[in-house]
Amino acid sequence: MSYHSRADLGGRPLESPVTPEPEGDPFHGRWEERTHAITLAMGATGLWNIDMTRAARETLPDYDDLSYYAKWLAGLEKLLRQLELVGADELAAGRALRPGPRLPRVLAAADVAAVLARGAPTERPPAAPARFAVGQAVRTRAEPVPHHTRLPDYARGRRGRIERVLGAHVFADAHAHGQGEQPQWLYTVVLAEDELWGARAERQGLSVAIDAWEPYLEPA
Repeated sequence: MSYHSRADLGGRPLESPVTPEPEGDPFHGRWEERTHAITLAMGATGLWNIDMTRAARETLPDYDDLSYYAKWLAGLEKLLRQLELVGADELAAGRALRPGPRLPRVLAAADVAAVLARGAPTERPPAAPARFAVGQAVRTRAEPVPHHTRLPDYARGRRGRIERVLGAHVFADAHAHGQGEQPQWLYTVVLAEDELWGARAERQGLSVAIDAWEPYLEPA
């Protein structure tokens, strides 16, 4: 099955400029605040995970035409429909038309601050020793993948160097598709500008650091 991430925009020229917004004012309307709150509350039920939400948003057919929180809302609706938690008629009506299913967990208002402060650590015990070490030259996987991945397109098939070994972490590629956490070693890989951009590089001696799981890498 073909999988196209419309969110993978890094390194691509855009027709419209990026317009910075003031810090400390993340919402542009009451509906955005409610979308943010409902998305977090539904995530806390345990019916899906953060990588599933990313995959749901990045495959929206109208991704390019949606604002930030409109993507959140459309992704949430997509997951709710997939799990048959709401019907298309209920979304059209804007209200429940039938009793909702029983949820595994419910995030109470009094617990929100503590849950957000605790976060959701992704580090797990490793199943095997790390394959790569600091200073080692590596090359990122070049071929496209037919599923959610955190390796950006502009960094595929590029040579870099291991800067840090970050431990074993939940593997997003598997986690996004309900295949379990499958923890993999995670590395910070530094790539030089000329390796990434070739003749387009401005030769300022800059580099880009990405965090890449072990299955993304091979010895260079």
